[in-house]
Amino acid sequence: MPDIEPGTHPEVEAEAAREALGGIAPLPAAEPAPLRDAAIAAHDAARPSRGQLRIVTSRFFRHKLAMTGLVIFLILLFGSLIIPYFWTYNYATITNQFATGPSAAHPFGTDLIGHDMFAQVLSGTLTSIETALLVAGISTVIGTLIGALAGYYGGVIDQVLMRLTDLVLVVPLLAILLVLSNKFSKQANSQLFVGLLLALLFWTYLARLIRGTFMSLREREFIEAEHAIGASTWRIILIHMVPNAAGAIVVNATLTVAGAMLTEAALSFLGLGIQPPQVDLGSLIAAAEGDAIALPWLFYFPSVFLVLAILAVNFIGDGLRDALDPTQRGH
Repeated sequence: MPDIEPGTHPEVEAEAAREALGGIAPLPAAEPAPLRDAAIAAHDAARPSRGQLRIVTSRFFRHKLAMTGLVIFLILLFGSLIIPYFWTYNYATITNQFATGPSAAHPFGTDLIGHDMFAQVLSGTLTSIETALLVAGISTVIGTLIGALAGYYGGVIDQVLMRLTDLVLVVPLLAILLVLSNKFSKQANSQLFVGLLLALLFWTYLARLIRGTFMSLREREFIEAEHAIGASTWRIILIHMVPNAAGAIVVNATLTVAGAMLTEAALSFLGLGIQPPQVDLGSLIAAAEGDAIALPWLFYFPSVFLVLAILAVNFIGDGLRDALDPTQRGH
């Protein structure tokens, strides 16, 4: 039989292969495994595309209230971080000026002891923001973990975790905080303790939200494909399911900052939050309560800073929610 160039006469090559195998037709080439293709497609679908991120970012930066809130929050955060290094007085410094009104030397006046209120308000703002960010970070991790396990596994695990969530939800939040703060705050006497205490009670809403999201996601085709190729549970949860719930997690975490800031200020106002020598906005407002008429600058400056911080975070949360809403991406 004359030599032929491979690939030029497929029917002749097939006949030669049949003769070489004793008349038995060779097996066709194996097709790609459909499950593997589905898993690859699932992996690509689980990751947000650059186009999606660009749309979300563009929508957020076009949101006027969100940008206003972001600017205010950054000014408060970095101002309270940087200005104290250049300011004449420390928040604990006692001057020889007692209960004086705002002036060039003391823009926010001084209190009855002689503290510079500008330094006090900056320190209180930083303490309140740091505590709120700590609460949001810890509670987001706890809520995401509990909601993910309950929604992914279902059954007994879901029942146990959701009953625990319901138990925390039905007990009045402020009552628990008052009891625990009264019992432990004097021993702990730290910003970390107050942050941990609040975080252990702020995770419930996110846990229920993530549970519902995961219950919906676990029935999707790309999750079934991952199961079929033997992907581990944590890989499925962390690589495929959590990114699909990222919008809800981010928005909830942002709004938790505002809620934690307000609750922490309420605890400090009642004398059960952050203890001296540390100061926060709530304790400054509480200290000035009796002098709000005679010495209004002691009350109004920390109150304004607290309101601005909470409003700024809420505006950011609203902007993120609108930017991540898929029903509005075309507008």
